[in-house]
Amino acid sequence: MSSFFVNVPIAIIALAGVWFLVTESKAQASIKYDWTGVFLAALGLASLVYGFTNAEHGWDAPEAWGFIAAGVVPMALFVLVEATVRHPLLPLRVATERNRGAAFLASFLSGAVLIGGILFINFYIQIVLGFAPFLAGLASLPMTLSLIITAGVVARNLPKLGAKIPTAAGPVCMAAAMLWLTQVSAQGSYLINMLPALLLMGAGLGMVFVLMQNLALFGVDKYDSGVASALVDASQQIGGSLGIALFSTIAAAATAGGVSLAALSRGYAAVFLWAAGVAILIVPVALLLITIDRKKFTGTEGA
Repeated sequence: MSSFFVNVPIAIIALAGVWFLVTESKAQASIKYDWTGVFLAALGLASLVYGFTNAEHGWDAPEAWGFIAAGVVPMALFVLVEATVRHPLLPLRVATERNRGAAFLASFLSGAVLIGGILFINFYIQIVLGFAPFLAGLASLPMTLSLIITAGVVARNLPKLGAKIPTAAGPVCMAAAMLWLTQVSAQGSYLINMLPALLLMGAGLGMVFVLMQNLALFGVDKYDSGVASALVDASQQIGGSLGIALFSTIAAAATAGGVSLAALSRGYAAVFLWAAGVAILIVPVALLLITIDRKKFTGTEGA
């Protein structure tokens, strides 16, 4: 529990930076808060996450399907409200444009793989391989370095690559990483079981992350740019929350109550297999929904 306090000084520094460095900005028109939309979205998402979490007791358990069904209702009402209110929390025009929609779907699915998958990678490194928490953090650095390097290369070559190729290729690397991880066992090692997958995962995420923000903001009205940018992050966090809930249920079912290292490894392998399937779903999203012209997207039209 004390590990959560690590975020406190970071939050204090961020708040101080916002307070002293960010200038105030206000909307020119008369804007009201969409409290109904806020309430419905929060209620629906909380119910869905809780339902997926309770599915570890079985998908036929009332506390699983009941909360999942109960979450669908407020989310449907949320869409209805956003389509009718004057000042919606989420203007539907932002999310329904096909290229931006591809960015939000890719963000949602990659969030499930990243946040949900990384949780079980850390479990394997610490519990099965026996790494101390600090060493486990260092062990994940290759993924971060791979992500940074790949993102830089992709960003520099966007005029040649366009949006569709990296967004489709990145999930293939992510899925390959997760499939590699399905070979984990109680006798596994970091160099063989983890390192190649972490490098692949970082490369895949680097490709996808560069494009998500660019696609989300391309051609959006200046008054909607804040919503579009926030929706990328929000969809990733929502995907991560649902991913953790779903993958935890899968792991619990695969271990069948076992607590040995072999049983835990079997549960983690099942999670990684499902995560690979989620990652590969991003490929058709990219190929079918992204239609923006490469030169227009990168600002090289006429060059």
